[in-house]
Amino acid sequence: MIVVEPMREGDVASVRRIEGSSFATTWPDEAFLNELKTNRSAHYLVARQGEEVLGYAGVWLVLDEAHITSIAVDPERRGGGLGKRLLYHLLRSCQALGARWATLEVRVDNEVALKMYRRFGFARIGLRKGYYESGHDAVIMWAGNLQSRSFDARLDRIASTLS
Repeated sequence: MIVVEPMREGDVASVRRIEGSSFATTWPDEAFLNELKTNRSAHYLVARQGEEVLGYAGVWLVLDEAHITSIAVDPERRGGGLGKRLLYHLLRSCQALGARWATLEVRVDNEVALKMYRRFGFARIGLRKGYYESGHDAVIMWAGNLQSRSFDARLDRIASTLS
């Protein structure tokens, strides 16, 4: 059975492995530990099966705005809905923490992620030219109001599709 729960310090090595296989540029070695230990704005979740970490998602909550920092799934587990499950739980956590808005950046050519974010109600609001070290542009996406009945209903509909 796969569960989604808060990331623990013992998960960092697995998260770093997934991050390294998912992104061209990764965070420094101590970044996730610092996020867990000292950044009160940071909230991270992992999807796990037993003790195996299959994916992770993170958000920084500043006042009533949630900035999604990262979502990644182990390459061997992609295509099975884990990213959708992580984003669902992350947004439910954001709602519980009082967030009204959510934003993120995603590589302009990441069609799988763009489609998932649109399904969750994110809309493109801009473009960051050369945002990534690779020189790729980032689409800026925004969703809100996370506290509205319509957003809650959207998440309920998505929950019914989670396997």
